[in-house]
Amino acid sequence: MAQPFLLLICKSENQAVRRVYSDFVINNSQIHFFCVILYAIYKLYTMANDNNNSRPVRVRFAPSPTGPLHIGGVRTALYNYLYARQHGGTMILRIEDTDSRRFVPGAEEYINEALNWLGIKIDEGVKEGGKYGPYKQSERRDIYREHVKLLLDAGKAYIAFDTPEELEKAHAENPNFQYDATTRLKMRNSLSMSKEEVDALITAGEKYVVRFLIEPGRDVEVDDLIRGKVVINSSILDDKVLYKSSDDLPTYHLANIVDDHLMEVTHVIRGEEWLPSSPLHVLLYEAFGWRDTMPQFVHLPLLLKPDGKGKLSKRDGDRLGFPVFPLEWHDPKSGEVSSGYREAGYLPEAVINFLALLGWNPGDDTEIMSMDELIQKFSFDRCSRSGAKFDFEKGKWFNHHYLQQIDNEKLAQMFVPVLKSEGVDTDKFTSEYITHVVALVKDRINFVKDLWAQSKFFFVEPTEYDAKAVKKRWSEQMPLILSDLIDILKSIEDFSSASQEQIVLAWIAEHGYHLGNVMNAFRLTVVGECKGPHMFDITELLGKEETIHRIELGIERIKLPQA
Repeated sequence: MAQPFLLLICKSENQAVRRVYSDFVINNSQIHFFCVILYAIYKLYTMANDNNNSRPVRVRFAPSPTGPLHIGGVRTALYNYLYARQHGGTMILRIEDTDSRRFVPGAEEYINEALNWLGIKIDEGVKEGGKYGPYKQSERRDIYREHVKLLLDAGKAYIAFDTPEELEKAHAENPNFQYDATTRLKMRNSLSMSKEEVDALITAGEKYVVRFLIEPGRDVEVDDLIRGKVVINSSILDDKVLYKSSDDLPTYHLANIVDDHLMEVTHVIRGEEWLPSSPLHVLLYEAFGWRDTMPQFVHLPLLLKPDGKGKLSKRDGDRLGFPVFPLEWHDPKSGEVSSGYREAGYLPEAVINFLALLGWNPGDDTEIMSMDELIQKFSFDRCSRSGAKFDFEKGKWFNHHYLQQIDNEKLAQMFVPVLKSEGVDTDKFTSEYITHVVALVKDRINFVKDLWAQSKFFFVEPTEYDAKAVKKRWSEQMPLILSDLIDILKSIEDFSSASQEQIVLAWIAEHGYHLGNVMNAFRLTVVGECKGPHMFDITELLGKEETIHRIELGIERIKLPQA
């Protein structure tokens, strides 16, 4: 038995077990005895701690339909998806709509459309179905009622009739008031009242809530895959409301625990803001008797403002000019329109790559990764505990990269709507022409819409000329020089870029002209400013006739500024 177990210990990922083995095995005569003991310890350890490892991975993304999906929520969904796909697991989309007062029409559809655009594929959900449904919490009322009753019957929860006014009075009398073991018997609830009184109030239709009974003075441990063991004493926890009779719906805390258990979720991957609630959730799992199948917790670092000072908000995007939502959102109440990454011109691949690296790294300098590569490399042990600054300029860099990978013909097709929006009659230009234009300027853009600013002169002749360039490059002799250049261009039979360049540069050198001044004046007449791709690539595409026409217009229109 010793030899197989020696191999097992050596391969064990649990460093504590390996250290114990190394410390005890002093010589060969002791190996068999200690292997037997350690084998028993190891089996107990794995039975107690590896419940989730023996189950198929099931994760859930559980947004509330209270408005547009924040980009931080998108990252949470992405990390859930990466982990599920890496382990051959299941990705669940659960709609947590228990707060009926905050429900916003269209929000659920928005969530589904956003995830679909980003390539985050859902296996089970409201649209996809599945054997663990319903996947919308408002359709699970009977399930929650049943579990509220279980807690009440077991003495793990109690009914409270305190009105908002009574609670406000308690807070006014004691600013540090908390509904807990030190105050609950002074309030109106089933712990301080007789059963007859409680039943009478319920029969009379008085509104009530069900509160969880927190036992004080106990250290509650939360094992987190990113933050390690977090210990919080239960005395600082209040008796949280689990259910409200007013709308016959549970609060987040109860619904979350019940649904995760019944849907056999193995890993709860969510934002850091839920970490303070985790001790309560652990106690709820214990109260239901579900400790052995409690999911593994993973609390992701916050997305921070670009300067790192506080949590990223919509106001930051409005102030600095970047979206914080995946898709454009039209608020049905106010009519306000908020920008989205899709409508701003970002590619889904760029958004995914950008978000993946906000709080996680692959362990090397690799930045460009496809979804498949992210799935392969992702791990929680490389997630940061501290918040990640939202570097929106880096997002543009990713979009630039992915745009460069798009075939020129496809990019040209994406450019056509932009041309039409700028008033260009695209029927006058062949698809080959537009594709050639895109090929010349695509390395200068971050978004498809940027193509217009970089290539406008290919479709519309200039009517204005950059004043600074005119002042620097134009002279009284330049019209005469450019008139001679027109004659040179007319004489060129092969109007390819290489042929033009050879002949024109030779002509400039032969006459001793200043190369920079002549070429920039040439560019000014054709483009309208001193920018753009290689000059002779521009004129080759425009053609001899159009090139000469623009030089003639420039000579006629450009005037030296008055001294």
